[in-house]
Amino acid sequence: MRKVLKADSLFFYIIISLLWMEVIFRVSVMIQSFSFDIVISCVFLLSFAFLFFFLCSFFNRKAGFFLSVCLLALSSFIYASQFIYFKFFKTYYSLYSASNGGQIVEFWRDIAVFAGEHSIVLFLFFAPVLFLVVFGKKMLVFKSCSTVNKLSVACCMLFAHVTGIAAVYAGGKAQNSAYDLYFKNSYSQLSVERLGLLTTMRLDLQRLITGWSPEVELAVPHGSKYIPATPPSESLKENPNEREASGKIVEYNTLDIDFAKFAANEKNQQLKEMHQYFEQVQPTAKNKYTGKYKGYNLILITAEGFSPYAVHKDVTPTLYKLVNNGYRFTNFYNPLWGVSTSDGEYVACTGLIPKSGVWSFKQSGKNYLPFVMGNQLQKQNYKTMAFHDHSYTYYGRNVSHPNMGYEYKAVGNGLDVKKTWPESDLEMMEKTIPEYIDNQPFHTYYMTVSGHMQYSFTGNYIAYKNKNLVQNLPYSEQAKAYIATQVELDRALKYLLDQLEEAGIADKTLIALSPDHYPYGLDMKTINELAGHPVEKNFELYKSTFILYSKGMKPTTVKKPISSLDIIPTISNLLGLKYDSRLLMGQDIFSNTKPLVIFSNKSFITERGRYNSVTNQFISNNGKTVSKDYIKKMSAIVEEKFYYSAKILETDYYRRILAEN
Repeated sequence: MRKVLKADSLFFYIIISLLWMEVIFRVSVMIQSFSFDIVISCVFLLSFAFLFFFLCSFFNRKAGFFLSVCLLALSSFIYASQFIYFKFFKTYYSLYSASNGGQIVEFWRDIAVFAGEHSIVLFLFFAPVLFLVVFGKKMLVFKSCSTVNKLSVACCMLFAHVTGIAAVYAGGKAQNSAYDLYFKNSYSQLSVERLGLLTTMRLDLQRLITGWSPEVELAVPHGSKYIPATPPSESLKENPNEREASGKIVEYNTLDIDFAKFAANEKNQQLKEMHQYFEQVQPTAKNKYTGKYKGYNLILITAEGFSPYAVHKDVTPTLYKLVNNGYRFTNFYNPLWGVSTSDGEYVACTGLIPKSGVWSFKQSGKNYLPFVMGNQLQKQNYKTMAFHDHSYTYYGRNVSHPNMGYEYKAVGNGLDVKKTWPESDLEMMEKTIPEYIDNQPFHTYYMTVSGHMQYSFTGNYIAYKNKNLVQNLPYSEQAKAYIATQVELDRALKYLLDQLEEAGIADKTLIALSPDHYPYGLDMKTINELAGHPVEKNFELYKSTFILYSKGMKPTTVKKPISSLDIIPTISNLLGLKYDSRLLMGQDIFSNTKPLVIFSNKSFITERGRYNSVTNQFISNNGKTVSKDYIKKMSAIVEEKFYYSAKILETDYYRRILAEN
């Protein structure tokens, strides 16, 4: 028995090492699940241990030792790097992101500081490989195995893998279950929790190589006509306009697209299903706000790290003015997606849900995007420009932004601002406004950067610059540093408003501003401090502020639950543009369509309440029980939106049906 244990000592060391890393990782990122998911993760880790041992069994003592060190070092690096990435961005990187991740080098100072602060945790990740290097040759056996033994190890590896899959099936097939995440959908944060980090990374690699995309349960089998979760009224199928009981004609925001004809002539089954799906989507009706700002200049801003915590009457008076003197949206949500800022921009600029595992915005750079503001307003003879006060190529904006119909300028390509970290939004406004303000009508898009983490007075130039303006606030240093970064955005907006006023066009310019994501660079205790209470993490954490303002407008409160997905259809309706509401995943805020706010984990908010997809709980607004059929129907609609939004990106769908229009 002792000889057997010694012969297999390398295998036991590998499995103990992997389990050690997984436990440290779960504790360090505060995964609190200790249910059946742990069993699934451990079984899959067992298959990895057999794989590593199998690979080492082909080599002699010296080569086997070297390979075992390399495999454990790679595992340690994966755990450590994902730990750092999660702490920075509150999500996990995909292999696609890693392959495009040279830009993260720009954060090397922050990473170095962070690594120093968490050196003990990082040491624990690398402890098994360090121990192996120092003591491995003395304590473990490294040798080439016989063919029989190799086959035995391979069988054990296969058995462990099959057992893991069986455990996945045993857990049920509900939304966000281990089964759902393993076979049908991709959501890294839950996948890491329910399948383990290495299995999540392995699935990511498989999907990247095969070009996999998420699946959706169709209402009927493939080959039959698509039946949506919520079919439109019969009259709408016959006539794009409907007559109300009063006799008034109701018009819809649709284009003249014969989806039925496209479906009839389509041989590709996937595209046929898409045509059938969009034919059945209920469009939004035109309303009293349709064309309210027709012909206005439009300034659209995605503000880095902006949140309600940045709005202070005395410290950020311009933000306070815009929030309270425009449309006041009391239930606006800004979900965090997989690629943080880039996905946040993608949602706000396209009205589509990002595809998991890729950089959707960069991917869209080769697609036809008729509904983004740049392309829509360029057709209306607007001057269309876009600016970003950081690197021109960051997140592939040099690909995505010109494709949206913009003359795009950023640092390194036409925008010369002082090289600091982060750069100044105020300086960006000062340098760029003269380029368009005398060319009306104009549409300008800004992606700001001054609000970027880390939030400290030592590592953030903008926070240090505005430190004296926040010193008297009754908050912690991190909270004050965050607000100091938002002071720069406030000053930039004041300068913008002053220039519009001086040009005499303030009352003919519509300003729309939304965050890219909540300020995840803040510690949770700081967020709770700024909120004044413990913030609920599945919904409230993403509750934010959307600014929609024009000088002289009557302040209006909108209580309807909305999200950043609704920005493009809303602005399109306000400007009286021709667009097809069926082809966007959000909806016009001012329409009578029932609200639907969608989160990245497929939780949702409707007029009836909130559904938490992680806990499978529905919290009703009025305390009344909601039927399971309603939850099932709404979950199906959410699934469809994720699926068909990804398909629009993958298939360049708009080009197929609209390029000739």
